[in-house]
Amino acid sequence: MSSTSPRFSTPAAGANAQRSARGGVWPVLLCWLAVALDGFDLVVLGAVIPTLTKTHALGFDPGTLTTAATLGLVGVGIGAVAIGPLTDRFGRRASLMTCIAAFSVLTLAIAWAPNIATFVALRFLSGLGLGACLPTALAYMTEYARPGRRGSAVTQMMTGYHVGAVLTAVLAIVVIPKLGWEAMFAVGGLAGLLTLPVMWAKLPESQAFLDARGKVASAAGEPVRPSALLRGRLLRVSLGIWIASFMGLLLVYGLNTWLPQIMGAAGYSVGDSLGLLLALNLGAVAGLLLAGRVSDARGNKRTVLLWFGVSAVFLALLSVKLESTAVVYAAVFLAGVFVFSAQVLVYAFVGHLFAAEVRGTALGLAAGVGRLGAIVGPFLGGLLVSAGVAHPWGFYAFSVAAVLAVLALLVVPANLREGS
Repeated sequence: MSSTSPRFSTPAAGANAQRSARGGVWPVLLCWLAVALDGFDLVVLGAVIPTLTKTHALGFDPGTLTTAATLGLVGVGIGAVAIGPLTDRFGRRASLMTCIAAFSVLTLAIAWAPNIATFVALRFLSGLGLGACLPTALAYMTEYARPGRRGSAVTQMMTGYHVGAVLTAVLAIVVIPKLGWEAMFAVGGLAGLLTLPVMWAKLPESQAFLDARGKVASAAGEPVRPSALLRGRLLRVSLGIWIASFMGLLLVYGLNTWLPQIMGAAGYSVGDSLGLLLALNLGAVAGLLLAGRVSDARGNKRTVLLWFGVSAVFLALLSVKLESTAVVYAAVFLAGVFVFSAQVLVYAFVGHLFAAEVRGTALGLAAGVGRLGAIVGPFLGGLLVSAGVAHPWGFYAFSVAAVLAVLALLVVPANLREGS
């Protein structure tokens, strides 16, 4: 097998020590901030939609707002897939900074969009930049983590996603009434731009990437192409990962979009339904902190299978109407613990499986295909709500999605080793 083959690889302890000495806590913080921008983007359109609708700003109506939301997600998916080969070729540092710069400038420009077409086009283009941030940050953090701490490093970084979403929602309450919807996009764009000088000064290149590039150069090899993940045994591995990632984000976006409506259909009050959405997301943060530790201690594959399996059970149990409010909140919180972090464990598993030469490509493909699930999840929930069968069939459908993720991951080996 050539030195460019996509095999399992663990960086040496010395390399990790070198990274720690060069970067300290800054790479961790900066990758966390990059992921927090993703959380901002998740919430910002939803936060401004009521104002856009009420004021008929730019002439928006529900149909054009749906188009803007959908094309933004499409852009994120394309960006995630496209960045993989680039970050494996040109490095994590330059790729991450370029993506954040593109996302920030384009998001800032949305504040001055003169019409719907420009607004939608800028959402799509900014999505390209944002979608590229996540797999690049995941690859960097996987390589920066100390041996035996990759799972925790990835899941802790992903708490930035939820923190960014919550802070954006809070900011919208304060900013929009005083400064208008445009200010939200201006704040998001400026926040991204302000991180760039710090990244330039404090973010070193991934040592694992530098080692991999030196290894290729010394062997006079060619850069690994994305097609390496689509041939032979690795095609089966890739398909298993993609299906799991698709199902994971289907669950995350489907539940975040429709949980209040489904719980309302079950007879819970509007106040309880919104409170349950908060409980779901609080469970997500707790789950991320727990999942990484379990993954590091028990193994990536075993943990991600357990997490999706338990998610399927809790989602099915939510179909049962419970009389005790406390029990309902506890059940939704526990569902959040497992459902949301299961998707992140897929990313940690990918980072574990593939060597630095193709890690960015593998993570980009997993994130990109997963974004299709982010579109299908809300659509599926909407169909069930429209048909009047959201409860209990919405929870059954989501439970089946978790089971499909388990079945897909069963065909993926726990390790990819040289010569296998």
